[in-house]
Amino acid sequence: MINMFNLNLFKNIGFLLYLFVYLIFPYSAITQTLKVDFIRNLENSLNAKDLEFIRKNFRNEESQNIPKQFSKIINDFPNSKWKIKRLKSNIPDEDILRIKVSGEKIVNGEIYILESKFDYLFSIVNGKIDEGIIKNLFTTIRNDNKKIDISFKIPDRVLTGSKYDIDIILNKPLEEVIIAGAIKPHQVNSLFEQEILLEPLASGGIFKITRAPSKPGMQIWSGIIAHPEGMITFTKSIDIVDEI
Repeated sequence: MINMFNLNLFKNIGFLLYLFVYLIFPYSAITQTLKVDFIRNLENSLNAKDLEFIRKNFRNEESQNIPKQFSKIINDFPNSKWKIKRLKSNIPDEDILRIKVSGEKIVNGEIYILESKFDYLFSIVNGKIDEGIIKNLFTTIRNDNKKIDISFKIPDRVLTGSKYDIDIILNKPLEEVIIAGAIKPHQVNSLFEQEILLEPLASGGIFKITRAPSKPGMQIWSGIIAHPEGMITFTKSIDIVDEI
């Protein structure tokens, strides 16, 4: 039996796939300096939901857009925790932050756990963040209390036009357990206009061979695993490049 799940329903029951949309676009700015104390202040401000602090460090229209997007994350995961670490960049005038977000939400008596991590690449113009880019995004929201032993094998980057594998593996033998799942690429702006066909998975996971777009950019995959122990939604960004 095949069930159709419209992603419009998910935002009403706590899956919050739209969270990934806000993280994908360059809507997360940081600051004019990357001293250790500043990164600490930024982390503290994010955890304190200090939108004014964030607003001051964006340029142009983003100074208004970013707080609006962040407010939606706060509303859905009020207890979200942010951790920030600086990474080394090999490109002049570019900085990289590794950002991790975690949180919990109770929906209809069930606990949904958010875990997200991504790299934020940006430059600074006139003391404010400019041209921010999210890469290596991987986010899960699950209500199984981590009882499902699952592995995600999805590359961070692939060559334009190349074939690559996406493997979502359930490590524990299924035996008599019936599971369902699906994975689908999507355009960020049309996430809620898409539907995912949830199909039985007899092979113990999702195993897909796909081809990268012919032009550099970002490819985004979202998927679902439905299991008697609970449900897991996931989103992964893949950087499409001309050379590795």
